[in-house]
Amino acid sequence: MKPQQDYLLRGWKTAAWVLVVLLVVSLIPPVTVGGVTLRRANIFSDLYAFDDPVAVQETAEVILFDEAEFAVDFEEVNRQIEADTTPHEVQVSYEWLLAEEPTAREPFTLDSRRYSSRLTPIEDFSDEGRFAAFCDTLLHADRPVRIAVLGDSFIEGDILTADLRERLQTAFGGRGTGFAPMASPLTAYRRTIKTQSKGWTAYNVMQHKSVPAPLNEHFYVSGWVCRPVTGASTRWEATIYRKKLDSCSTARVLFIAPEESRIELVVNDSLHREFAVEGASAVRQAVVHAPQIQTLEFRVLEGAGSMIGYGALFEHKGVEVDNYSVRSNNGQAIFRTNPSVNAQINALTGYDLVILQYGLNIMQKGVLQYTSYGKQIEKVVAYVRQCFPSAAVLVLGVSDRAVKKDDTVETMDAIPYMIDCQRSAARNTGAAFWSTFDAMQAEGGIEEFVAQGWAAKDFTHINYAGGRRVAWALFDAINAEAAKAEERYRARIEAAQPVVDSAMLQAIQNDPLLATPHEEGTMQIE
Repeated sequence: MKPQQDYLLRGWKTAAWVLVVLLVVSLIPPVTVGGVTLRRANIFSDLYAFDDPVAVQETAEVILFDEAEFAVDFEEVNRQIEADTTPHEVQVSYEWLLAEEPTAREPFTLDSRRYSSRLTPIEDFSDEGRFAAFCDTLLHADRPVRIAVLGDSFIEGDILTADLRERLQTAFGGRGTGFAPMASPLTAYRRTIKTQSKGWTAYNVMQHKSVPAPLNEHFYVSGWVCRPVTGASTRWEATIYRKKLDSCSTARVLFIAPEESRIELVVNDSLHREFAVEGASAVRQAVVHAPQIQTLEFRVLEGAGSMIGYGALFEHKGVEVDNYSVRSNNGQAIFRTNPSVNAQINALTGYDLVILQYGLNIMQKGVLQYTSYGKQIEKVVAYVRQCFPSAAVLVLGVSDRAVKKDDTVETMDAIPYMIDCQRSAARNTGAAFWSTFDAMQAEGGIEEFVAQGWAAKDFTHINYAGGRRVAWALFDAINAEAAKAEERYRARIEAAQPVVDSAMLQAIQNDPLLATPHEEGTMQIE
């Protein structure tokens, strides 16, 4: 009979040997194989951190992104834009006029009050004064002023942009929630508009490898393309979650119809109109103007096989703020969008400012080198300018973020390095820059946001309440720049007044019809 073995003792011996082996492995310094840096395998990382600065910096360049995957040929981008934005022989806009199209903005008075505890100023690095020009447009344009906010999950569901929109529309006029996608699994999370979609299949740019090839070439900066079946529909309904959202006066639906199609618009669940759409590859819009648009439905009656739907824009004279959030996007997904689609939609709408909010999901604890990512941000700015040439660009610095260490919470060490990278990218491209981190620090930082219930306990993502605080700070910064623009405008008027008065006097003197008879045949100016 064999003696009984002590499996418990054997198990402990095996575990001890594994620990010894892992300890030895953790002492092996980082090595580079085939240009890829392998990080130290440290099982005691929570107790002891090795000082490997070179490894940290090199790892940052490897783990953040694959530059080849996000390569962009700007000459090809320009060629596509020029080829596809030339005047189209087919009808592009299908108009339904239930009321006169608003042509003038509502009057407003510039208000200098602040909504945040401390002003975090905008840094304008533009030699041409592009952001200053945007402020002039914001103050004096007699048309809708459009702002696109491109970002990641930090602004998903209209977080931050909902309150920025509310403050801007309250100050400078306007109504409506801006852009809403045709269909998306995330529409249920958005509170500023209700979206009900039937018969649409939605594809996201971040899952581009699983997107059917014909659709992969048609992404817009919204990050979604949608393919319908016959009878597909989308109904958007205004909400009162924020001020100025309950109705608007203009709505435009954006789509592509490569083959002859028939679509229908339904306004306020009662007014119907069908449109026959000639087949073409151009981006189209179906536009309705009405005294009040509270609900809008878009239906695909025929031609669904090759149609692509993007979404709808809801606006009213003043400021429009469009939320284009794409979860997990570090900004470079814009290179997977179609530049001609972006440019065609810009030709139909015309953006005055593009705000870039990225970098949060790029940062990693201990990674202090973001030079390559900074270069990619510069490319993103350049790409935006090619697609939206009339728009100023504002780069938002990364938000506050913390990590837990034992029983304490510490600001992530990567933040100042990422902010330096983003500020440098804005400076190198002549864009404007605003520090979201500084604005949050003025309100106590991410720890205070979590304590007040303004942010999730991951110490990373803000909620609607936190978005409101950041949005107020951003509005204050924009409003302060608008006040400076108004001062410059008034100074120009005052400086030009003597010249104008002199020119008017000279014109009167040269025009005998404006003169009155005087003594002995001379003329006197009244």
